[in-house]
Amino acid sequence: MTLLHAHDYGGDGPQLVLLHGYSRSLTDWDPSAALLTAGHRVLAVDLPGHGRSPDISPWTLPGVVRDLADTLDAHGVPEAVVVGHSLGGLVAVEYARANPDRARARAAVNLDGFWWGREYPGAERVSEGLLASSGAIASPGYIEEQVANAARLGISAERAEAATRTAARPLPDGRWQTLPERAAAGEILDELHRLGALGVTTWVDGVDRPLLLVQAVRRLPPAPGHEWFDEFNARFASDLSEQLATLSRTRPNISVDRIDASHPTIPETPHAVAALVADFVRGLPG
Repeated sequence: MTLLHAHDYGGDGPQLVLLHGYSRSLTDWDPSAALLTAGHRVLAVDLPGHGRSPDISPWTLPGVVRDLADTLDAHGVPEAVVVGHSLGGLVAVEYARANPDRARARAAVNLDGFWWGREYPGAERVSEGLLASSGAIASPGYIEEQVANAARLGISAERAEAATRTAARPLPDGRWQTLPERAAAGEILDELHRLGALGVTTWVDGVDRPLLLVQAVRRLPPAPGHEWFDEFNARFASDLSEQLATLSRTRPNISVDRIDASHPTIPETPHAVAALVADFVRGLPG
């Protein structure tokens, strides 16, 4: 049994469990969680190898789902709507798949947590970039650099600094180590490519709990020298949009929505995220 680091935001009402994205931590949820506690009990969890949670080996989605279930049991959470962003969104859907009755998973929300197969054009370049940045040793100025990058997305310096500090590991000499570790990053990418190769329509087959699948539709600001990534994102977004439209017509347990944000949805638009989640939960069967 591996218990994951969690933060209980309190609140009363239907239970929400919040999961963050790749290389992030539960701190990303602070602004949205503060809004959601008005009508929900809210618990956020650091995924394995992220934030203050321990590493697991191998890093597999079934293993993460088991650890998440054990962690929720330890916090007295028998039933929840699991809400995840990016990697956390995929975990949320897999948690609902592994818990097909309401005894654990009332529903799941996936905020822009979609991936591609290993053979998808450009996928190898994306993987190389993620692996190169995982477990890397960054300079003492790492926090300031990340705050400056977040400002391009309209994220406040205070929010960006808090989230960056909890998503990386401080070293005694003032430098920082990014998370997850490189070995775990490779295993995470293997899992993502495995699911991504199925396509969204096939991936969600067999998930009978109510699902909300949300696509972020704003393009990331182009970075000099990375124009290829902008083209990659645009092509994948178009493919994904078509698949989600099909699901919204053919699967009565699946709701599809779009949010006016780029991929870092939670820190960019915390109010919109909170409203979207609250509206979905409000509409669930009693």
